[in-house]
Amino acid sequence: MQNGYGRGHSRGAGRRQGGRRRRIINFLRPCILLTLTKGKAHGYNLLSEIGKFGFDPTEYDASLVYRSLRDMEERGFVISNWNDEESLGPQRRVYEITERGRLHLDDWITDLRRVHTELEAVLQAYENL
Repeated sequence: MQNGYGRGHSRGAGRRQGGRRRRIINFLRPCILLTLTKGKAHGYNLLSEIGKFGFDPTEYDASLVYRSLRDMEERGFVISNWNDEESLGPQRRVYEITERGRLHLDDWITDLRRVHTELEAVLQAYENL
């Protein structure tokens, strides 16, 4: 892996395999963190919420979300606790963004804005051909 993004791809990169765009696990981070700014959530809620960012559940394994959550917890971006409030069903781990996570999200947003500007320039140059 190069730069920690897998198979030589950079952040945000994707490629088509079998007609589907391949997404990178690291892009899940800002989506999860942004969702957690609205309040605490358990993994299942996060899975459904990230669909709003264009992730197709048929294109990724749910374990990527949980793996990303564990990694972000190890890095101090989120904290989790067992939810004791639900009387029915199994206990669920509830995640919450930390101040460090908010700063990490700020960095991501700054980077995404820069990439957006760069992509717009490329697309405009292409349209001008």
